[in-house]
Amino acid sequence: MDLIINLVINGLATGMLIFLLASGLTLIFGLMSVLNFAHGGLFIWGAFTGVWAYQTSGSFTLGIGVAIVTGLVLGVITEKLIVRPVYGNHIQQILITLGFMLVLQEFIKVVFGPNQKAVFPPAFLEGSFIVGDIVFIKYRIFIIIVGLLVFMVASYILRRTRIGLIVRAGVMDKEMIQTLGVNIKVIFMSVFMIGSALAALSGMLHAPYSGVIYAEMGLEFSILAFIVVVIGGMGSFTGSMLAALLVGLAQAFMAYYFPALSLAVNMILMTIVLIFKPQGLFKVEGGAR
Repeated sequence: MDLIINLVINGLATGMLIFLLASGLTLIFGLMSVLNFAHGGLFIWGAFTGVWAYQTSGSFTLGIGVAIVTGLVLGVITEKLIVRPVYGNHIQQILITLGFMLVLQEFIKVVFGPNQKAVFPPAFLEGSFIVGDIVFIKYRIFIIIVGLLVFMVASYILRRTRIGLIVRAGVMDKEMIQTLGVNIKVIFMSVFMIGSALAALSGMLHAPYSGVIYAEMGLEFSILAFIVVVIGGMGSFTGSMLAALLVGLAQAFMAYYFPALSLAVNMILMTIVLIFKPQGLFKVEGGAR
């Protein structure tokens, strides 16, 4: 039983990290119908700039702040210069954002060097605590809490606030929103910035979790995020949360019981979902949920 609980905690922590990355992708696709393969580049830039600030200053909080600001800035650049010219064309979006992803990846090596960097959790999140016979690793619990907070805050904003109403209405009918005097370009930019900030935050939190960061991990996690978005339902915020947890738990259990299948389990899950529910676990009909 102790082993099962520890595997569940590991799976939930992994799932929450994936959710933070995939949630930004879901928001961007849900409102803007943009397939942004550069999302993984924002992930690695959040990781590297956040870790640089954390290791330079000794403040983990500052590192998180720098990562989020990096995501916001890169979000503006990506939306204005890369994505805006190809709105409405998914093929061009895939090609140009994938190319920009590779540019961001290589530029990481120019700025921070080509070598891997070791990262450790801050002192207050190191170690573990014991409840009964179960060992809880502090940093994994921290990640789960952060993921839950992001999900609850974002869900509240989307469902209960005027801004969320505008965003959901913009998904349904962009032209109608514009006729009501809402600047849809500002809404698009804001959503893109928030999605990019979530990707950068995910990268920063992933660094101490894995213990090492490297430039190529952006493409790896970008593919993983798209798998989660497809499983959850393109544009469904709730679906991305559940799909990320499902993928995280599947990885944790497969890595322990069937290591040979741990890398393939994500594709297996996506294939099963697409066979029985081609629209994903949560079908979105006119609005991100």
